[in-house]
Parts: sequence; structure tokens; C-alpha cells
Amino acid sequence: MKTMLNVALPKGRLGEKVYAMFEKAGYECPSIYENSRKLIFENEERFVRYFWVKPSDVAIYVERGVADIGVAGKDILLEYRPEVYELLDLDIGKCRMAVAAKNGFRDDPRKKLRVATKFSRIAGDYYRRMGRDIDIIHLNGSIEIAPILGLSDVIVDIVETGTTLKENDLSVMETIVPISARLIANKSGYKFKGGQIDALVERLALQTEERK
Repeated sequence: MKTMLNVALPKGRLGEKVYAMFEKAGYECPSIYENSRKLIFENEERFVRYFWVKPSDVAIYVERGVADIGVAGKDILLEYRPEVYELLDLDIGKCRMAVAAKNGFRDDPRKKLRVATKFSRIAGDYYRRMGRDIDIIHLNGSIEIAPILGLSDVIVDIVETGTTLKENDLSVMETIVPISARLIANKSGYKFKGGQIDALVERLALQTEERK
């Protein structure tokens, strides 16, 4: 017997693209298009309930079991390592996690490298693998300003087009990992709703294959 599938969607453009994929897969919910401040929408005929949450919170809702499935960026999964299943790369929201610095910067391995980032774990893991001694400066705002003002030598951040870097006389030095949107599932929920979830994954996977 089918039960309601609870889906956490990231607010914003990415979430709209994700919902379009779900809709195409046969999990439409017309009320989501209504011009209102509602955050929860459901279609009982399709056994699906959607809710909009902040992109960085999707994994928390899924890990805690409030959502059976959700869509989160690979950056969030690498940084926070939630206890969830990663089911599918949706091949959208594509960008990269990269190291950037002021144009002309040369790393001196004899000195501790100052790294400004929102992604302290990803940055730490990357430089640990290289055996590089670093000082991580965790920031929450605009990371690009840190090397300009001399707070850091480099930054580790998400790069999409690179326009912001160019406008601030910065450039990418290294790509750490490619980033894209991933479908994730709650581990306990998957045991009970695995059939429903797998059917959805199959339909979404067909769409990602079409784009390749």
C-alpha cells in the first residue's frame, strides 16, 4: 500500500528545476504554482507532499526523517556528512568547489597557508591530503573579499561562472571537486518506502540520461 512521500525541496531556482523534474516524472502537485506564502503542498492522488526549505537545511530534514527524500548540493553532503543515502546525481545545479587567489599569487610552502572559507571541512580534507600546513579562517559572508584585504592567502568556495572572481581580480588555482544536486533519502524511511522511492529514482534517472 502506498503512503505519502515527503519531499524536501531547496528554495530558489534550483528547487524550481528540481520540481520540474519531479513533475515530469509524474509527481505533479499543481498547488505549488499558487501565488501564496505556503511552504507545504500535497497531492493525495499522487501520494506526494512537498515542502520548501533553505538549501543548506534539506539534508537535516532528510536525516531527521521529517522528509523521506530531498535534494541537496554535493557541497552540503561533503561538508556536513549527514547520515543519509545518496541515490542519484540529478545533473543540475552544476558548479565546482575551487581554490582561488589574487592574480599573481604564488604559494610559499615554507609558510602556513591562510585559507578563508565557508566550507572548513572540505578545505581541511583537501589540504590534509596534500600534506599542506594551513590556517582555516571560517567566514559566513562574501569570501572573495578576504584575500583582497589581506585576511587570507586563498579562498575555498563554490565557483559557477567565475564572474565574481574576475571582477575582484581573483582567479581559480585548483578545482577540488565538481558539485551538482543529489537526490538523498532518509535511511529508515527508505526501508519502508524503498519501492516508491526506487520508482521515482528510475524516472528521474531517465531524465538525467536524456541530457547527456
